[in-house]
Amino acid sequence: MRRRAAGRSTAASRRGRPAETPAERKARARRIIARLSREFPDAACALDHRNPLELLVATILSAQCTDARVNQVTPALFAKYRNADAYATADPGVFEREIQSTGFFRNKTKSIIGMAQALVERHAGRVPDSMEALVALPGVGRKTANVVLGNAFGKNDGIVVDTHVQRITALLGLTRESTPEKIERDLMALVPRSQWTLVSHLLILHGRKTCVARRPRCEHCRLRPLCPSARVP
Repeated sequence: MRRRAAGRSTAASRRGRPAETPAERKARARRIIARLSREFPDAACALDHRNPLELLVATILSAQCTDARVNQVTPALFAKYRNADAYATADPGVFEREIQSTGFFRNKTKSIIGMAQALVERHAGRVPDSMEALVALPGVGRKTANVVLGNAFGKNDGIVVDTHVQRITALLGLTRESTPEKIERDLMALVPRSQWTLVSHLLILHGRKTCVARRPRCEHCRLRPLCPSARVP
């Protein structure tokens, strides 16, 4: 059996096109970002928040839950729990009921209370602004840390890879990886650092509006000329 030439993309080989070089892929990625930026000029974090602590709590709540649902729950939560100490001393049973509609409420309660206790004990109640310190908090992984760093502190330390970003970057042929960490690494090599936070917002909006998982609207997609998975010419 003959092996496919090393480095040839699956989409390219299916269509008989030459393999895309890394430089060509980077240039295409930047054209993708430019087109999406024109389509979504106000792209921003969809989770309502006023400070880093609120964003950190909202991001933990957003696991396996829609941003819209989280935004329905957080106004009352933020009015009651105004600082890390308030979360750290919250009654777990009461807190579980307050966030129950976001799903996985027991685990999320444990994570948020534990995170807040760590903030009080290690950081004088303030959310740290470094990746190392954030991922050391209970319930906080790299994805959550990227959300907080990029949107609350304006720091482009990485790229948020959620299910939309994972799916769409594969369809666009920007990565062949399947794990968020490796996808993030590939995207960081393609996207200018100044756009690391922005690119995830753009791809998420694109996934919600046009490249819908079960019914992609390829005929209306601005990225169609740049997408090897487009279903229409």
